[in-house]
Amino acid sequence: MLKTRTPALGFIFITILIDCIGFGVIIPVMPSLISELASVGNSEASRLGGYLLFAFAAMQFLCSPIMGGLSDQFGRRPVLLASLFGFGLDYIFLAFAPSLSWLFVGRIIAGAMGASFTTAGAYIADISAPEKRAQNFGMIGAAFGLGFIIGPAIGGFLGSYGSRVPFLVAAALSLVNWLYGFFILPESLKPENKRKFDWKRANPISSLLNLRRYPIILGLVASLILIYVAAHAVQSNWSFYTIEKFKWSPTMIGLSLTAVGVLISAVQGGLIRIIIPKLGQKKSLYVGLALYSLGFLLFSFATAGWMMFVFLIPYCLGGIAGPALQGLMSSQVPPNEQGELQGALTGLMSATSIIGPLLMTQLFSYFTASTAPIYFPGAPMLMGGTLTLISLLLAVRVLRNFNQPEESNKSN
Repeated sequence: MLKTRTPALGFIFITILIDCIGFGVIIPVMPSLISELASVGNSEASRLGGYLLFAFAAMQFLCSPIMGGLSDQFGRRPVLLASLFGFGLDYIFLAFAPSLSWLFVGRIIAGAMGASFTTAGAYIADISAPEKRAQNFGMIGAAFGLGFIIGPAIGGFLGSYGSRVPFLVAAALSLVNWLYGFFILPESLKPENKRKFDWKRANPISSLLNLRRYPIILGLVASLILIYVAAHAVQSNWSFYTIEKFKWSPTMIGLSLTAVGVLISAVQGGLIRIIIPKLGQKKSLYVGLALYSLGFLLFSFATAGWMMFVFLIPYCLGGIAGPALQGLMSSQVPPNEQGELQGALTGLMSATSIIGPLLMTQLFSYFTASTAPIYFPGAPMLMGGTLTLISLLLAVRVLRNFNQPEESNKSN
């Protein structure tokens, strides 16, 4: 069975990869575009960047459960294609935005259609045997990492020709990705595993409340919330932080994110296939969260730009936690509810993305403003490390007596 489905894994990997390249292209120049349109400095631009992320996350929170439910009824393919097309429209809006308000319009469109990772997770669950799901979920991380090898490097280079150019390239990549999926990507959901769309289960609150049926998943939600919020210490602030503290150019930001991509690809594409079967999903989760927390703390006190490259090693090694956690959760639900689960988890990520960017960018803006009581650009990183450490303690408590997935995983 798995042998016949190997090509499908390749298709979804390429689809996610192109999507990630398009996303990675715009990161090095987003601070410049915000500063240009709003006529503000780096500290204030970070605050506005947090509001843009808020707009995207709020729409994704509302729409991801709907997309997940639709993918359970109509299949993964049409929902994924709609998502890719929506991202293409978003990048076009960003490329030609005459004012800051147009950036918000683009982000709202992308948030409403942003189900590519949700549907990709359900797609992989469809075509994977239970004992292989954790490793195959790592393909999303590997594609993300490889996309971040290529995307930011291109974005940093193109940024030297103008802050709008990378957005045009990102739009082209997204639309090419849509065409690729239209002609190449097969459907993964079997007809017998489809279920009717239900609005009661598709609203974001009901989708999260449905997780109550699965005690292990519900118990890990608090841990997951803290991880997602902590992640925005880096995701929402990396460009602003390195510009503020080390005066990095878009090209240097692109190179640093390329380094992130190399490390994530190595971890997600290869290392987890060794570590998770050997340690089991629980221990992999614990080790990953510990390394993740260490990476945040080191970032917060870095005093030279080269240190950021060194400290990326423990931070990216912490990436073994994500597939392990997703594998534990996925093992608790039946095949015809994988889309709903992934939609609920994406909705949860979106809910925390409403909080995370605002919290972390406001922290950064506050501690870098001229009126700050203490100048400390690393404040968000320190907060991220603290939250991840608390997440680790919660996960240990929830999974203390849970052994089934690990036994299944180690036996293979």
